[in-house]
Amino acid sequence: MFDPVIAPSGTLLGLLQRGRGDGTLHALTAPRAEALAALNHCVLRDPRHDWQVENRSLYYARLYLDLNGELDAVEAHLFAAEDVLDTEESRTGLALAVLGHLASYGRRDALELLRRYAAHGSNWAWALDELALRDDDAGLRALAAPVLARFTTDAEGEAELAAAVRDAFEPRPWRLWADDPRPSVATRVRAAQEAGCFDRWQRQMRPTGPRPGWSVRAVFEWAQQGMERGAALHVPAARCLAAVAGPEDRPEILQAARTGIDGARCTALRYLADSDDPGALDLIEAAVADGTTAVVEAAVDAFERMRGVAAVDRARGWAQRPDVLGAAAGRMLACRGGARDRDLVLAALREAVRGEGPDAATLWTLVDGTGRLGIACAAPVLRHVYRETASSHLRGRAARALAATDPSFATGFAVECLWDCEETTREIAARHAETGDTRVVERLRRLAADPAEEDEVQTAVRSRFGPDATLG
Repeated sequence: MFDPVIAPSGTLLGLLQRGRGDGTLHALTAPRAEALAALNHCVLRDPRHDWQVENRSLYYARLYLDLNGELDAVEAHLFAAEDVLDTEESRTGLALAVLGHLASYGRRDALELLRRYAAHGSNWAWALDELALRDDDAGLRALAAPVLARFTTDAEGEAELAAAVRDAFEPRPWRLWADDPRPSVATRVRAAQEAGCFDRWQRQMRPTGPRPGWSVRAVFEWAQQGMERGAALHVPAARCLAAVAGPEDRPEILQAARTGIDGARCTALRYLADSDDPGALDLIEAAVADGTTAVVEAAVDAFERMRGVAAVDRARGWAQRPDVLGAAAGRMLACRGGARDRDLVLAALREAVRGEGPDAATLWTLVDGTGRLGIACAAPVLRHVYRETASSHLRGRAARALAATDPSFATGFAVECLWDCEETTREIAARHAETGDTRVVERLRRLAADPAEEDEVQTAVRSRFGPDATLG
């Protein structure tokens, strides 16, 4: 999947793509046709950089409800000829998840679309998982024949069916079909269930990797073998070293951390950092200076995992370095530094935004640290990150940091956060939004009554309706 093109944050499309609360608020005041066009654009062209961690489906489903939006565009997308040519989950997953939420809200047209797609679409397994949570038994039983027809009855087809049953995210349909009164259905599904269980057992009986009694050298060789075939094994290899290495092995491990081949060097650096070895910091600095890309990345990761006072002190000295180790030092101080480190963390935050933009990966930790340390003068930078980032998770972290640093948060961003796509952001807003705004009171009550809302958000909402609440 290609990286999505995100519209400017000041446009309706850009707001909706980001999942911002202001996107919903602007859509509800925009011409309905314009709002639906922007909404369909988002649902049919997933705007998330990481669909596995960012939420959009409930956010878009709620907007379809508010706009009384038709699903013609979603239907055309799902059943287009491209569905046969492009079977990647990323093409249809968001649309199917939105339909799932709409079905939960009682939209019959969404339920019927899911049923049709489960019977005929390429990404049928996702649609079936959505239906497993929302459809009745009769609806699911009706899908048994078309789903099973996807698998031939030869050995290859039965193996594919067993894999589909084994890997199903929601087992409910398969359990229903295993008890189906039609022998042609129940027999195949039960056989597939048994084959899947047997396959799991076989895989458990064929473990790979280190064995008891391995030497330090054998662990290094295993890590190198993984690196040569493109699998980074230095992290589990370092855990193996912790089990097999003794004090007498330290010279060999130190030597590997200085001059070993990549697999051994990455493993040794990780092991020494995890064990808080007194030589780890100097070896990490040397690895960043002369190591390969893989070694540099492993060294930086190992450093950021260190918890000791010595590592934090070294971070203070490294924080102004113009390289990856300097950036890592800023993140360490954000996580484990104290009040004396506020200026260094603020400088790292500003440099990251200036040099890499509002979507830089390093910002996640720096934004959290800014809030943890209560750096009030960072609020302008945090507001910029909040507005511009395409990551709804990073925006939520910025909101949490603003709640701790910006006195205007309760009457500003906290209000729009009540409509945000991320439940953690809505929870922050539910705890902080100023209830003098009538929109806040109305929104809190709606969230409290919405069965699709997350428990944590509703708990936060209920806390505003307590004896000391000021809701009107």
